[in-house]
Amino acid sequence: MRFSIFYIVIFSLLLQGMVPEAAKAAVRGTEQETGREGILEAAREKAREALQETTREAARTVSRGTEQEPEREQGSSLKKVHMISVDASINPSSTEYIQSGIRRAREENAECLIIKLNTPGGLLKSTRMIVTDILDSDVPVIVFVYPGGSQSASAGVFITLAAHIAAMAPGTNMGAAHPVSLQGQQDSVMIEKATNDAAAFIRTISEKRERNVQWAEDAVRKSLSITESEAIDLKVIDLVAISVRDLLEQVDGREVTLSSGTKTLDTATAEVIEIEMDFKQRLLNLLSDPNIAYIFMMLGIYGIMFELYSPGAIFPGVIGGISLIVAFYSLQTLPVNYAGLALIIFAIILFILEIKIVSHGLLSIGGIISLILGSVMLINTESTLEVIKISWYVILVIVILTAAFFLFAIGFAIKAQTRKPTTGIEGLIGETGTVFTDLAPEGQVIVHGEFWFAESPDGHLEKGTKVRIIKVSNMKLIVQKVI
Repeated sequence: MRFSIFYIVIFSLLLQGMVPEAAKAAVRGTEQETGREGILEAAREKAREALQETTREAARTVSRGTEQEPEREQGSSLKKVHMISVDASINPSSTEYIQSGIRRAREENAECLIIKLNTPGGLLKSTRMIVTDILDSDVPVIVFVYPGGSQSASAGVFITLAAHIAAMAPGTNMGAAHPVSLQGQQDSVMIEKATNDAAAFIRTISEKRERNVQWAEDAVRKSLSITESEAIDLKVIDLVAISVRDLLEQVDGREVTLSSGTKTLDTATAEVIEIEMDFKQRLLNLLSDPNIAYIFMMLGIYGIMFELYSPGAIFPGVIGGISLIVAFYSLQTLPVNYAGLALIIFAIILFILEIKIVSHGLLSIGGIISLILGSVMLINTESTLEVIKISWYVILVIVILTAAFFLFAIGFAIKAQTRKPTTGIEGLIGETGTVFTDLAPEGQVIVHGEFWFAESPDGHLEKGTKVRIIKVSNMKLIVQKVI
């Protein structure tokens, strides 16, 4: 029985490959030299050794697999970098876009957020909100003035300096545009107060990010602008990169200070996820353009006016109503000067009165002046650093079209008032006819195929004489001979 068990055990171990050839040879030798009891004991010993060796090998294999698993998991999960693009003026739409980008980068545990920037500037109120979010962000924010030819002007300077890492591409520039326009004109005291406030704001940002404080203040007060090479020399920015991938390689390993502590960037092989504006943000960005708001407002005013003067037309009223609602939505995102809005409405009233009242063009001139002033004053900027304004080209086109329309309408009204009547008794004056019966001095004449009683102040006129009607009195035509 023991002999049979021995062979069964050996046969099983041979099938599983767990007994090395040396063991099998030793067993065969032992079987030949000793008895069955010795063979059985030797086989047991070799089997135990084989099982122990197999167990140790399996343990080593499991250990190696356990050690390699985290490495495989780490290799399969690349770092992610989020990127957004701001290629417009700084307005409420840009603010919402950047805020949502920072929030999403935090929620998805992104390594950092890149803001590709190309802006002429914008509203200081929106700029302050963006800068505040960047300074308080617990996700590293990199502002990259990119691609070549881009600018970070006026309000864009504040955003660039506020970034944890500021970078520019070759062929770009940054600085304060410092535009001066008639829109939102302020006295010297108000301008100085706004400039001092902006200078203090940009000094605070530069000190926090350890950038060139003096240049930052001069950018506000003296409208300085610099190229990317000058910016790196003056320690205004941190680096110059030719592409996004070059930027990620350069910032790899850098340590940045966040509101929640410090972080070392790992971006060399990071995956870049570009986040675009959603439909709502794109629509708000379009409507935040003061030129679009201005055009919609004028279309709305004209549409409502046409509907009031031509009841039942429907289409102008519908278009006008929609345009006015869109214009009001757009204007609530902009700093509107209500004095400018009142001047525009007053101009429309003057144009309408010109149609009703003969003023020999005085009301039209007043309407044109009022419309120009109202359009220029409509957007009330807080500082000369802001570039939100209505284009002079758009203003002139609207004023010319408005004046042309009303003058055209007035011309038709005057012509209609002075036109000779063509119907009724008044329409007969000036017409010619033929004497049907002798006028001595009364008789009958034929005018337009109709018989009329007529009288001739010139005396007797014979039948067939051509006459012209000069007056109508009590259904009697007063005529004179046509010479």
